[in-house]
Amino acid sequence: MAQTAPRTLIRTQGRRAYAAFGTRRQGRRHPLVATAMVLPLAALLVYAFGGWDAVVTQASSVGVMLGR
Repeated sequence: MAQTAPRTLIRTQGRRAYAAFGTRRQGRRHPLVATAMVLPLAALLVYAFGGWDAVVTQASSVGVMLGR
């Protein structure tokens, strides 16, 4: 049987690794800020993949796949 580390040890190591890459932000980002961050990427993807028709087709396909 394989030896496994206790969960607390794994969590502690994960926290240390996370802390090494920066501080943890508390709170939530305002929805308008999040929208402003996403819109340039969304516009690039719409341009790269053929415009709104392709986006609508893909969104519709995903909705049908999810059962909506």
